[in-house]
Amino acid sequence: MKFKELLDECKIYEAGKPIELVVREYGVNEKDIIKLASNENPYGTSPKVVKKIQELSKNMFMYPDDSMYELKDSLSKKYGVLSDNVIIGAGSDQIIEFLIKAKCHVGSKILMAKTTFAMYEIYGKQEGATILRTPSNEHNLAEFEAMYKEHGADIIFLCLPNNPLGECLDKEDVYNFLAKVNKETLVIVDCAYMEYAAYKDSKKAINPSDLIERFPNAVYLGTFSKAYALGGMRVGYGIGQVGIIKTLYKVRPPFNITTLSLAAAIEALKDEEFVKKCIELNFVEMKRYEEYAKSRGFEYIESFTNFITMKFDNKFISSHVAQNLLERGVIIRDLTSYGLNAIRITIGREDQNTKVFKVLDEVLEQLKKEENL
Repeated sequence: MKFKELLDECKIYEAGKPIELVVREYGVNEKDIIKLASNENPYGTSPKVVKKIQELSKNMFMYPDDSMYELKDSLSKKYGVLSDNVIIGAGSDQIIEFLIKAKCHVGSKILMAKTTFAMYEIYGKQEGATILRTPSNEHNLAEFEAMYKEHGADIIFLCLPNNPLGECLDKEDVYNFLAKVNKETLVIVDCAYMEYAAYKDSKKAINPSDLIERFPNAVYLGTFSKAYALGGMRVGYGIGQVGIIKTLYKVRPPFNITTLSLAAAIEALKDEEFVKKCIELNFVEMKRYEEYAKSRGFEYIESFTNFITMKFDNKFISSHVAQNLLERGVIIRDLTSYGLNAIRITIGREDQNTKVFKVLDEVLEQLKKEENL
């Protein structure tokens, strides 16, 4: 059977391996498994959100409020924008899909960093767009500017902070670059991890109201999957000028998030103290990973997220490290598919991280013997 030929060029997104797979394939007790591959919040969901979902579970048979009025109103008040500036998606990646579908066609050009969120390319190729990547793995605005001048672009993606590497540009540098971009070019500023970056360094903080006022061709993306600990509920949002948002509604399907997802996001916004505490603990534990990497002679990328990327250079092979950890019940992300000899580890709880360091040392010692390193 023949399908759309453009799909022949599309890769399948590689999600972090689930706990069930490790139980099934390696016989590890579920209680002993540590999953630090998908950048989920290791502290669980706010108890207030859990309580609300339990109360509303009887309403699962009903469709959600498709206007999503209460959530959009809450986000508009949080960020100082209009409700009409907001669109809700099943994760922020659905908003990416809407934007590319609305803007791109065969022959369109999409510019992004060499190593960044894989769905930018996947959604782009589904529409027949040409993908342009900068030479550097991390965001280098001089390279973005040079490539934009040479090739142009219908869409530019800036992932701030960047997934899967963790680096983040300063806001002023971003704004200086955006000032040079043609107003017909759509700039998507993906801020899925912005809560972490803004906490760590105020120079990184981008306010969506300020962004879209100064740059009407820009769209801000946010999510409830990370700091707000709702990865399993799949709620994201886009903030942009009213004209852009109205266009996106033309490609949005009805009821695109669930009744319980909608309620969870609304309640999560009410518990900012929970979010703040999770972010504080994240950076306390990240220091332990930095010290671990330094003590073992590994390079790491300074991270403004809830994960850290460690590079092995020629010391170890990242896929071997990841596989051996997996077999011992520690799930992390191997970055071989990005062309990097590196691993990405979500920052877990104190007890989880202590175990990770122990198991990782065991794995590295074993690999030294097996591979004569």
